[in-house]
Amino acid sequence: MILVLVNEATSSVPVYARPSIRRVLFAAAVVGLLLGVVTTIIHLATDPLADVRAYYDAATRLNTGLPLYVPVADNEVPGSYFYPPLLAIAFRPLALLPYHVAAILWEVIVVASLVWTFWRLGVRPVVLLVGSYLALPIMWMVTIGQAQALITLFLTIGSPWAVALAANIKLIPAVVAVYWVGRREWNRLAMFAVWMVGLLAFQFILEPSGTLAYVGFLTATPHGAVNLSPYAISPILWVVTVVVLTILALKLAPTRWGWAAAVVLSVFGAPRLLSYQLSTLLATMGGPDAPRRAIPWRRVTPPLQDERLDQQGMAGQ
Repeated sequence: MILVLVNEATSSVPVYARPSIRRVLFAAAVVGLLLGVVTTIIHLATDPLADVRAYYDAATRLNTGLPLYVPVADNEVPGSYFYPPLLAIAFRPLALLPYHVAAILWEVIVVASLVWTFWRLGVRPVVLLVGSYLALPIMWMVTIGQAQALITLFLTIGSPWAVALAANIKLIPAVVAVYWVGRREWNRLAMFAVWMVGLLAFQFILEPSGTLAYVGFLTATPHGAVNLSPYAISPILWVVTVVVLTILALKLAPTRWGWAAAVVLSVFGAPRLLSYQLSTLLATMGGPDAPRRAIPWRRVTPPLQDERLDQQGMAGQ
């Protein structure tokens, strides 16, 4: 995707308009879609809506007065909850319903979040291509009912409140704030901090013990056998990766690539990375400063003053 956009900026002919490149991109898109179909079949047969059980059980513990976090020896165990309390708190009304009803309602939210993400990005060739390439992580995310769909949507929106919400569902999206640091947009950074403090206070008021227990539980949680992060190879390699991606995000922040770099940092900077988390790379094409033309069917009305100037010019002629 980055190569496509860079070549567009340096050439009068978009690189994807060249026949040879179009064939390669089309073949890659077909492969991606096929992988998405296979992923859907596998997870529907083995663990459909598996992560919904984790959210449902966590919310049920809150509803019954039990501790939110349960120590586990392996975070691959179905039903394990590893996130800040906010998601479990929001899930509490659903946990009052029978599981199958709650699971269906939550899946509607997941699918609606994905649809909203594509709606914001607009129907463009690059969006369709990237969506095809990411079909595997996207369909894994959908079939297990993963909250990563909300993360992707919020980072596509990219406003301070949206990033703060994403960071309080899963902690790592908070690093996207380096975008505002690199651009010296201190007002937006301050608003992000205010939202973070407000959401933390909200969780502490509703679930004080769980909020206090989260930090200790997070540090004691194993990273699991399935991990695509450099952390699985070496913690030192992971630290180096995070530092390099952070510097890159800060350097690119004032440019058109700034938001994409910040989102990439939030994805590949996670110490535990599963392939469904790659779906959030869709948000690289969104962000707070995404152009309005990204949604092609949105009608942009010219300012009234410009219309009056045009009318005066025509009258003068």
